[in-house]
Order: sequence, then C-alpha cells, then structure tokens
Amino acid sequence: MGLLVSIDNGGTLTDVCATDGVSTIHAKTLTTPHNLTECFVKCLEALSEKIDGEVDLPKLVGSIDYIRYSTTQGTNAIVQRKGPRIGLLTDDDKLVAAAMNAAPGLFESFVADRVRIVAPSAAEAATSGPGELVMAVSKLVSAGAARVVVALSGADAAEREKAAKRVLYRAFPRHLLGAVPLLFSTELTKIGTPEQRVWASLINAFLHPAMESFLYNAENKLREHRARKPLLIFRNDGNSTRVAKTVAIKTYSSGPQGGVVGAEVLLKHYGIPNAVSMDIGGTTTDIAMFEEGAVRVADTGEVEGAPVSIPLSEIDSIGAGGGSILRAEGGKILVGPESVGSAPGPACFARGGTQATMTDAFLAMGILDPLSYFGGRMPLDRERAERAIMTHIGEPLGLALPEAVEAMADAYHGKIAAALGTWSSANKDGVLLAFGGAGPMSACGVAEKAGLATALIPKFAAVFSAYGIGFSDIEHSYMAEISRSGEEDAIGRARADLTEQARRGMLAEGFALSECTLDYALLKKNGSGYVRSALNGALDGVNAEAWMELRVRKPIEKIALAGADFAEKRKAKPEGTRGNPGAEALPLFRLENLAPGDWFEGPCLVEEAFFTAHVKPGWRFVVSGNGDLLLSH
Repeated sequence: MGLLVSIDNGGTLTDVCATDGVSTIHAKTLTTPHNLTECFVKCLEALSEKIDGEVDLPKLVGSIDYIRYSTTQGTNAIVQRKGPRIGLLTDDDKLVAAAMNAAPGLFESFVADRVRIVAPSAAEAATSGPGELVMAVSKLVSAGAARVVVALSGADAAEREKAAKRVLYRAFPRHLLGAVPLLFSTELTKIGTPEQRVWASLINAFLHPAMESFLYNAENKLREHRARKPLLIFRNDGNSTRVAKTVAIKTYSSGPQGGVVGAEVLLKHYGIPNAVSMDIGGTTTDIAMFEEGAVRVADTGEVEGAPVSIPLSEIDSIGAGGGSILRAEGGKILVGPESVGSAPGPACFARGGTQATMTDAFLAMGILDPLSYFGGRMPLDRERAERAIMTHIGEPLGLALPEAVEAMADAYHGKIAAALGTWSSANKDGVLLAFGGAGPMSACGVAEKAGLATALIPKFAAVFSAYGIGFSDIEHSYMAEISRSGEEDAIGRARADLTEQARRGMLAEGFALSECTLDYALLKKNGSGYVRSALNGALDGVNAEAWMELRVRKPIEKIALAGADFAEKRKAKPEGTRGNPGAEALPLFRLENLAPGDWFEGPCLVEEAFFTAHVKPGWRFVVSGNGDLLLSH
C-alpha cells in the first residue's frame, strides 16, 4: 500500500493528513488566497519534510497512491460574490420570478438584468428558425455575460434544450462558444423542480471557471513530479472523483463535509448515537447535528436560500472563529462575522493585524504558548495581542486585561452555543464533538453554555476535515429516466444503459467494474423532491415521474482505527505547567505522550502540535484506545 494523502484547503489554513496503513501523520500551512496552488504545494512540502526530514517532492509524490483534496474556493467565491457574470436564457417568465424571489441577493450578484425570455417554440428550429435564440444569446453577451445558462421549461425540457443546442452551435463559430460557454440546465441535472434546476445551473456556472483553473493547476503540479494517479476531488456528497469528472457545484461546502464524514466514522466507532459537531476554524464555526451517528441530509439542498437539485448535508456556518474580530459596541462585545484571515491575521501573528481576536485572547489567558503555536513554526507576540485587546475591548468597557479576556471568551462561547439551538436543550445526554484548529480550546466553554456534560476531541482535531476526507471512496453516479412505453422491460433497459455508462466511467478512472460496488435505486417524484428506494424490479405508479440511479463505488484503503474504550487506567503525570505570571499555572500534557486510559482532572491543558485543549475546572479527560480525548463534567 502506498501513501494516502488528504488535503483540506481552508480560508485561513490548509491541512494535510496522510497514512501508509500503519501510521498517520499530519501538517499545516497558511492558505495563500492569492494563489491556492502555492499553499497546495507547500502542504505537500510540509508533509515531505515530516516524512523524510527534508523537502523532496518527487520522492513524496512518487510514493503516493491517491491524493484527495477539498477546497473552500467555491464556498468563498459565493460568499464574496467573486465569479463571472452569468446570462440566463429561458422561455418562462414565471421561472425567472421564482428564482429571483428564492434568493434575490444571489440572483442580483450572479445574473442581475442579464435575462432573456424567448417564446416556447424558439428552441425548435424547424418551426421558428434560429433567429430568436441567436438574437437572445447575442444580447446577453453584449450585456456582459461571460457564461450563458439555457434553462427551458416543461416536461420535455431536455429534448427542447437539445434542439436549442443544435441551433446555437450551428449559428455561432467555435471561437465565440469557447469564450462564452453555453450551459444547458438539463445536462447538469434532469431531476428536481425547474427552479431547483435553474439555480443548480447558475451556481455551477458561477463556480466553474475558478475551480477549473485552480484544480487543473494543482493537478499539473503533481504531473510535473510524475504523480502515478490523477488528483481526486472530494465532493459534498462524501466521495471523490478526478478533476475532469467533478462538477463544480459538488465542491460547494466540501471542506465541512470532510469533518462530517470524519465525525460519522468516530461516532460509529464509539457507538455514540446523538451528537453535535462544531468545527472551529479561523473564520467560521461549522455546526452539524447527528442522529443515530449520521448527519441530517437534505435531498434537495439550499445554497444561501437558493434551492438546488442536489443532496446537501445540513451544516450551518456562523461567523465565529479563532480569527474573528471581537469589538466593544454599545457596552457589549460583538463577535465577527468579519475575520482577519491569514493575512494580516490576529494581532499576535505580528503581520500587521491590530484587531482583537480570540486567538489573541487565548494567548493573553496563558492557554496558548507563544513558542509552541503552529508546531513551533509561528512564534506569537503576546504584547501585540494584549495591546489589541485593551484598545478594542478593555479600554472601551473599562476592564483590566484579565477581565477583558474572560469577557471575550464568554461572548465568543455564548455565540457558538446559541447556534446549537434547540438541539442541546433536547439532547442533554448528547456529545459535543469539537474539532478544527480552535475547537479543542472551546470544547468545555461551549459545552457549559449549551448545557452539555460530555465532549469528544479527536486526536487529529486540528486537521479533522482532511482526516475525514481519508475515509472517502471514488464514486460516480448515473441517472436514466424510466420510459413509460413498454413498461415490462423499461427497468431492464435503464439498468443495462447505466451499467455500460458506469463501465466506461470507471475504466477512465483506471478500474474494472468488477472492482467496484454497484447500487441501483429508484427515484420517484415526491412534491418538490424525490424519494430514493431500493430497486425491486417493477414500477408502481406508471404516471409518476421516475428515474433509475446507479452509484458505482471503488473502495480505497482507509485510516486504521484503534480501541473504542474510554476506561480510566492511570492518573496522568503533567509534563510541566503553563500560565501567566501571577496567575495559577495549569498542568500541561502532551497528547502524543499520553497512553490509552490516562486521565486527569481539570483545570489543565492538553496540547499537540496544532491544537490546545482547555480542560476547565470541574471537567476531567480520559484518553481512548484510539488516542482521542473524552471530556466529562
């Protein structure tokens, strides 16, 4: 077995987690938003240095079986509205109105007034000629559209869009179509309501250019070092495909999905049925709820209110992270949503930042060590942190430094706990799963405010989304409408067609179909969504819209898990203490030096290279057989 590498590109930091089947190692680097390929390569260099003691990319890349990669590029592009101007061509003014009403802000940013409505017959060249369609596209391009989505209505939308495609491809020369791509909605998805189909197409068109450019650049870097297999992109459905087979919209929220996959693996490993996870990074906290060890999934999800015809895990994001700006306003402390990001970063980074953040507060509280932060590769400046805190929090509120940092923590943890909503009040015996680089510092603080008595901190908490990506497989999905004519063999024909598509698709990935698992299912229309059920060989409800779906999966080796017990065996011995001068010093433990069954009562600190867990008074920790921390109150 070669090396399996997973990379998660976040807004502030980029994480990597790798396993050879025996041991698992991890590393981090700062995200370079001006050039994401740069931090992708730097992450591999950090991994190479950890493995070999020096940077040798050709050697590292040559030893890798698979690289699975997720990025926040798509999510950030939507949040920041950074993308191409899109034109929308349709034959239904009601469809345009519905799309605008669903997410008016998003529609204004993506499309604005670049809309053209043609007569329903305009797609049929035989009856209406090409004039109206061609003129509509020309006007959209003249209005500044860099990409044009064609979304026609009606039950025969797919056939009519094919007709429109023939007309337009005959009318426009190749160089124009290359510069301003025409995108047909039913080629992306044929199921869902027209409104969902339009929004899925608009979002996909918005994300595609930047994702294509960046991901192919990353793959080319791997090829320069003679990678043996193509780069795999981790998607928001929890599985991976190579760049050429990845649809841009499937990368939306893929980073948080890595944390969800990792959480489901650990919850199943420990037999924990009900839990809530908080993934605290530098900019946001992503929250997901788990029932019977699985996250809730919406069959037809939403992107900032816009309905889309793809399933999405129910992950809520709030603007509270280690780099969130805290400020005093009206006698209160407000948290985020603005963040200092990786550049300039918190004041303690000494890179020009002057705003007060929770990273500065944790440093001033003595929880963070200025010399060991980020694996000892980023010394922190306590004086700058304290100056920022007093300028923006202490002096405006009339608080001394110790009271100011406690007030910051209280506001910060309160905001995150409030986002857990009614779940925490209805699940007092539930478990808070805390990860992300800033999650372990806040596990006890958030749990106390949410009324929870148990928290779980994974040993790979600081790179947990990258860790979760390591449990994904290569998966393709194919769909075919089940014809109503000749119902007796409709299912058989659809099954044969999908199987052949799967055979060709997996052959392109380098695998025979015999190496894969095949899952056939029936999708039947149910209101605005679809119900997925096992394929039983017959159709019920001939008049209902129905599709057959085939999911074909090639399993990949996974990160190995160790024991699932939390039995206390011995009281751990601190390796030292940490605290500010004049304040009570806290016992300090190094996670990698703790053994399964080691326990201790708080207050204390448990630290590894990229995170620090703050075990507050009244809490205690125990190390599991897998090396994770269970905190109880």
